[in-house]
Amino acid sequence: MKLNSSALRRWSRTLHRDLSYFFAGMVLIYALSGIAMNHRDTFNPNYSVSQTRLTLPAPLPEREAFSRADAEALLERAGVGEGYVKHYFPDGHTLKIFLEGGSSLVADIRSGEAVVERLTRRPVWSALTKLHYNPGSWWTAFADIFGGGLILITLTGLVIVKGPKGLRGRGGVELAAGILLPLLFLLI
Repeated sequence: MKLNSSALRRWSRTLHRDLSYFFAGMVLIYALSGIAMNHRDTFNPNYSVSQTRLTLPAPLPEREAFSRADAEALLERAGVGEGYVKHYFPDGHTLKIFLEGGSSLVADIRSGEAVVERLTRRPVWSALTKLHYNPGSWWTAFADIFGGGLILITLTGLVIVKGPKGLRGRGGVELAAGILLPLLFLLI
């Protein structure tokens, strides 16, 4: 069976359309989480971070005498509900108490000035970005199928349009520009 150019374009249109619909959700997930990951220096896609400043009754117990019981009592006075994990002194007058869930309390034991930093998981963003970190072998298989699907979508898209708007005209120029632009970034 010989496949003429008209039949090839017809089959390409069908395959291009169906694969595009099937993989549209994944394209959006990768695009959104990719943008979020590109801006991790200004936006944490996994956690929302909030800080509360407060003043604790000073002076607090000295480094040498400070115990877990002192830390738990301090957390109770500060109204911090997260549970104690551990504590340490990064320097002679600063106390840091680590809390469950990644939150913390940092206090100056001389002045009583303290900051409670709370981490709250971003349910949607953290789930989307987790997919970029390949959460398991099943995901690797699906991501490989997705990659193959994107290749087919691209190849079928290249042959759908003919004439001056197709690959031999404007489409070819746009294809060349789309290949050259990322290559230029590699050289910079």
